[in-house]
Amino acid sequence: MVLPHVTRRTFLRAGASLLGTTVTRGQTPGPPASSRTRLILLGTAGGPAPKVIGSAPAQAIVIGDRIYLVDCGDGVARQMALAKLQFRDLRAIFITHQHSDHNAGYGPLFLLGWTAGLSTVDAYGPRPLEKMTRLLLEAYAFDIETRIADEGRPPLAPLIRAHDIAAAGEIFKDDRVKVTTALNRHPPIEHSFAYRFDTADRSVVISGDTNYSEAVIALAKGADVLVHEAVYRPYFEAADAPQPRSVRQHIIASHTHVEDVGRVAAAAGVKQLVLSHLVPSAPPGAVSDEQWLAGARKHYSGPVIIGRDLMEL
Repeated sequence: MVLPHVTRRTFLRAGASLLGTTVTRGQTPGPPASSRTRLILLGTAGGPAPKVIGSAPAQAIVIGDRIYLVDCGDGVARQMALAKLQFRDLRAIFITHQHSDHNAGYGPLFLLGWTAGLSTVDAYGPRPLEKMTRLLLEAYAFDIETRIADEGRPPLAPLIRAHDIAAAGEIFKDDRVKVTTALNRHPPIEHSFAYRFDTADRSVVISGDTNYSEAVIALAKGADVLVHEAVYRPYFEAADAPQPRSVRQHIIASHTHVEDVGRVAAAAGVKQLVLSHLVPSAPPGAVSDEQWLAGARKHYSGPVIIGRDLMEL
């Protein structure tokens, strides 16, 4: 079930009720509401096949009037509109790795957002992001040139500044956020990244697709929120598992079993764990909420949230 856009307060109250977790409001006032860091889960379903329920992976870190987007799964532009995020506020995009469920919406986001007020955006990700960006603009050239001539729109290409990254470390910093990367473990892909966002009031880590990774643990040390992919391995180990054997082998080798996600969160000492990029996410109910939670809580005692599309934390 796709959840409507909700406020942070409403979500925390609902989450506390559903998960049996007590949420305590701090006594010290935080940053002004206009500059607080919000995390919006735009898409939480893993895997490239389109799904009836659950959008492809994408997360928005929103700080005041700026949006920092992590991954561009198919339909991310639509998800941004549903979350009431303005394309003119998009400041930067960070791609974790070049699998289609994480980048299929990258080109359409620019092409469609351009008609809705897109301004200059920096995009970071593993190779071949710069080449992809150039070729996508070539593929869309007819539409772009037509709209420039017919509608008086500014050229699109100068608005997109793509940057290939190949190593861990700090890759971006402005007056709102510092972004640091770590190389995770997502075989057979060599360059696959986790991202950490440190702001004035929060620290948020997005694991990207990975199996159990000490680098992700180090990156997430003491973070307020860890959004980590999760696989329910018994589903794919069952004799009647629906996927071909080669696909099941990839899923088990390249992703993190939900129990190990709990181990990562505990080792990193994060304050809250969010399960996302859920596999399987189709058919609906293939793995129950109780099974996801029980797996994560086997080794992690902090608050656990099962990510849903358009959930705001």
